[in-house]
Amino acid sequence: MTTTTTPVEAPDLPATQPYRWRWLGLFVILAAEVMDLLDALVTTIAGPSIRTDLGGADSLIQWLGAAYTLAMAVGLVTGGRLGDLFGRRLMFMIGAGGFVTSSAVCALAQSPGMLIGARVAQGLFGALMLPQGLGIIREMFSAKELAGAFGAFGPVMGLSAVGGPILAGWLVTADYFGLGWRMIFLINLPLGILAVAGAAAVLPASRRTGATRLDLGGVAILSAGAFMVIYPLVQGRELGWPLWTYLLIAAGILTFGLFTQYTRGVQRRGGDPLVTPSLFRKRAFTGGLLAGGAFFSGMIGFSLVFSLYLQLGLNDSPLKTGLAAVPQAAGMVIGFVAASAGLTARLGRRLLHIGLVVMAAGVALFAVIVHAAGTAGVSPWHVAPALAVTGIGTGLLMAPFFDLILAGVEEHEMGSASGSLNAVQQLGGALGIAILGTVFFNILKVGRTGPVPATVEHGMQVTLWIEIGLLAVTFAAAFLLPKRPREEEAA
Repeated sequence: MTTTTTPVEAPDLPATQPYRWRWLGLFVILAAEVMDLLDALVTTIAGPSIRTDLGGADSLIQWLGAAYTLAMAVGLVTGGRLGDLFGRRLMFMIGAGGFVTSSAVCALAQSPGMLIGARVAQGLFGALMLPQGLGIIREMFSAKELAGAFGAFGPVMGLSAVGGPILAGWLVTADYFGLGWRMIFLINLPLGILAVAGAAAVLPASRRTGATRLDLGGVAILSAGAFMVIYPLVQGRELGWPLWTYLLIAAGILTFGLFTQYTRGVQRRGGDPLVTPSLFRKRAFTGGLLAGGAFFSGMIGFSLVFSLYLQLGLNDSPLKTGLAAVPQAAGMVIGFVAASAGLTARLGRRLLHIGLVVMAAGVALFAVIVHAAGTAGVSPWHVAPALAVTGIGTGLLMAPFFDLILAGVEEHEMGSASGSLNAVQQLGGALGIAILGTVFFNILKVGRTGPVPATVEHGMQVTLWIEIGLLAVTFAAAFLLPKRPREEEAA
């Protein structure tokens, strides 16, 4: 799931004359956003059912999410640049068409390996599709209408966050045509066909002048580093944590350091690096990367473990599991609305810290409820208030988050900065799935009749306190951010 905050290529100026089919074009772009949001959420709900049907180890459930978000993280850094090189409408159509095709392959998958490979393809095509929409919107709308166009993303994201888990649970539980979990991927076909046909009919054709070559070396280094960290984290537990898993993680971390040195070398040679090196010298940006990585690791990892807790520990159906996530999603909408009503302008960075404190309180309340009731006595209704509080805190935090990080970024760095932040969001999600999922499955014990309830509860408790620790890291890193968003700094 990608949080849209700022155009990937900020140097593009809004259209001086509004494009005739701009509102239909916006609808097409939003349809693509919905596909991404749904596919980032649905496997969290459907994972246990998929593993039961296809077989495979516990890590399959983790890879269903991690493969998609990891591919998305790597692809987002390059997707916007490809649109500059070859045209945004063309790349949008290729991305949407590839997303639909890979969704169909997911639905037809007969083995875990086939499904994971198709999820990687989904992530890569999604990363090609999504950045183009932001630049196209700036081309279609005048400066006067631009805020309203980007404002449409908020309600769509909120509705998708609420409806996505419910839709996934409903489709899996209803088992239409005997397809079960496969329907969660087939639902992308009408949306994707609409996006491709609509793009051909109503989106403007454009090609940015002055675009440069793609930094393939940077893509390779970044991809290798991400894989070397994620793969052993997911597979290490089942393999018994051999020495090479630790060495591979260490090598992956060193590779990220190599990436920063590589980008500086490319710039010294007069090339165009994947990420602008000057960004790494900005306190707000580096602090934002740390804060974003920690925050999204905890948030996405918690979503996976919560779904496993309900389905494995409480024996809830996929539909009931999807409905259980509604209080958190509704809380996020409330938090966003409150922040947009003037809290962001009044509080700035303090609102981000307030949101983190509220989130931590909700997570701690969740832990207390689970500990007091035990696995046998708790239900989704018991934890609904804690989830709502957590959601409100999330909305308060995310409203000013990206604007604060980008406040100190220069205009010529904005495209690279926003693409990097979105990539870190996805990479953080993949890390959260890998780390929190591995911790949960490492604690989980399975008896003759299924998972041992006490171990399910203990696994949930441990991951909740890990999330609180990640929120504490986010809280500390947020002090590196400026006190006010870019617009207020300029004023």
